[in-house]
Amino acid sequence: MVKGLIFLAGLLGAMAVGAGAFGSHALKGKLTDQALQIFEVGVRYQMYHVLALLLVGIWLTQAPTSSPFLLVAGYCFLAGIAIFSGSLYALSLTGIKWLGTITPLGGFAFMAGWVCVAIAALKLTEIG
Repeated sequence: MVKGLIFLAGLLGAMAVGAGAFGSHALKGKLTDQALQIFEVGVRYQMYHVLALLLVGIWLTQAPTSSPFLLVAGYCFLAGIAIFSGSLYALSLTGIKWLGTITPLGGFAFMAGWVCVAIAALKLTEIG
């Protein structure tokens, strides 16, 4: 499970870099400035949460019996990337406006992930 989170962080990180390059090179001039900004927000939030996912995975390797909240945080970050960033990519590329209505669900998943990280931190036991 933990290995899978770290593996997905690596893949999604590579995808974020690729999407960023694609946006700044292949899409520049093909999308409106507003659509390109929307795409870039998706890339930025994907990369932020890939790093969060990676840190959660590393934390779990250091404390394998750690709080289950960490695992939930990882799943929330994955869901947030898929829903938040995915909907922004699709919205910017297709112009289908209703896709923007599901973006906040991804934002909620990101927030839930961060709350789970905070709860896991409260559950840490002091060593020494």
